[in-house]
Amino acid sequence: MSGPYTAGGQDPYLPDNTTGSTTASPSYETESLGQIVSQITTDLGTLTRQELALAKAELRDEAKLAGKGAGMLGGAAFAGWMLALFVSLTVMWALGEVMHLAWAALIVAVIWAVVAAVLASAGRKALKEVNPTPEQTVETLKEDAQWLKTRKN
Repeated sequence: MSGPYTAGGQDPYLPDNTTGSTTASPSYETESLGQIVSQITTDLGTLTRQELALAKAELRDEAKLAGKGAGMLGGAAFAGWMLALFVSLTVMWALGEVMHLAWAALIVAVIWAVVAAVLASAGRKALKEVNPTPEQTVETLKEDAQWLKTRKN
């Protein structure tokens, strides 16, 4: 797609660069009201389909990024849980040699609470970078509105 207003790669109302003529007549003086309405309806339909396709493509890309971020968070959570389990047991039993086992378990639990907070913060930051607004579509819709205003005149 070469631009937001093109149907089949060529805007019928722009001059043909090779001959200097237009490929379709924008003159409304020789066309009937029905032909004008039909042409406008066709143009708006094409424009709408192109804008929807653009929005879908942009949102699909953002959804992939969000999915990757969520998958990484899930993997980090599982790995963190397994690590916390085995390291906690090891550290708890090691500390249990110099203090009561309950105090050793509490110290290990506090350490892993800090680790969990850091992981949650990093995952939240990654998800905040996802932009669900199809910015290119919004921009081309603004251009379309401007284009329609110029077509009215």
